Amino acid sequence: MEPDELEFIGENATIGVIPNFHHDPIYLISGPIGPFRGGQPLHIPLWFAIHLRQQQKCRIVPPLWMDIGLLEDIKEEEKRTRNFTKMPSEHYMVEAKLILNTAPEDVPQSDEIKTLIKDIWDIRCAKLRTTTDMYLKGEAELVKLDNITIVELNTIRPFLPHAMDMLMRILNAKQGPTQNFSIHNQSVMMSSMTGSHSRYAS
Repeated sequence: MEPDELEFIGENATIGVIPNFHHDPIYLISGPIGPFRGGQPLHIPLWFAIHLRQQQKCRIVPPLWMDIGLLEDIKEEEKRTRNFTKMPSEHYMVEAKLILNTAPEDVPQSDEIKTLIKDIWDIRCAKLRTTTDMYLKGEAELVKLDNITIVELNTIRPFLPHAMDMLMRILNAKQGPTQNFSIHNQSVMMSSMTGSHSRYAS
């Protein structure tokens, strides 16, 4: 998948909006959206909410996880433990990027929210790089990546399979191919883990 495909997947998340117009249900292949009644909140796909917001036809209701207290707790937990904290949304970076870029005025304390999300992203990506580095150095036989999101895993995809392949070639040249079966298996395993994901530029 390419970056725009990852964004496409994230755009299918539902989000609350408060429309300022009336309209009968809109029927799409994925199902009906609406009906729309001015002032009455409803949940619609994020991509459609962004489209309406750009046309000044609705106000976006921020997801519950876009809360300073919750995000601060997640940030502190990420800093405190070596494990990855379960994020409140699998596509939190895509959702945050679209909502905060399109309608920051609809999100209370949007600047602080944006900073906290960026801090969490940086901490998690740094932790992921450290884990990968330990694996490549042979300091860990098994890499545990519970609670990693697709977008985060994508940040190491361009690098990891190539690095594992090069490491296997170096060891083969030094010791012979029969003594490096385990590193080959590790390379195949990590390639399969990252092969279905691609890089997403935040």
